[in-house]
Amino acid sequence: MAAKVDPYGVLFVCLGNICRSPTAEAVFINAVRKRGLEANFKIDSAGTINYHEGNPADSRMRAAALRRGVKIESISRPVRPSDFNEFDIILAMDKANREDLFRLHRAWKSKAGLPDLTPEKVQMMCDYCRSDDTKEVPDPYYGGPEGFEKVIDLLEDACEGLLDSLVANKP
Repeated sequence: MAAKVDPYGVLFVCLGNICRSPTAEAVFINAVRKRGLEANFKIDSAGTINYHEGNPADSRMRAAALRRGVKIESISRPVRPSDFNEFDIILAMDKANREDLFRLHRAWKSKAGLPDLTPEKVQMMCDYCRSDDTKEVPDPYYGGPEGFEKVIDLLEDACEGLLDSLVANKP
């Protein structure tokens, strides 16, 4: 009998967890479902601040995603200390989010008994883009509709690249 393997934990992180990270979560879930790999992954999203905690994703982002067949259902929550143990990879949408993750980890490390944080654990979402050389997923919150579309374009590209990478390394 084969030993049970825990699902590989993937956490997407942005500032408020109402635009970019819940969209990345939903796009990645869709990609995983299309390949029939749901049992292999634990997928979630969070924000580096708790301002929007308990709220659904931004209505403009939900509408833009739905036009592409992606339903965003997550509810905003902040990053918590246990995320650093529960998830195998944490993907930051921009450099500020990445720095905030390292700052939060430092603040919680001794109190929560967290392991050291490595560059392999916290990575940039756009590092997985295959056809776009953008380095960060821009925050569309204060912009117009084209910003939401650009974010979804980037996340569709990056999520496919991420999934290809994870499947190749067999999480």
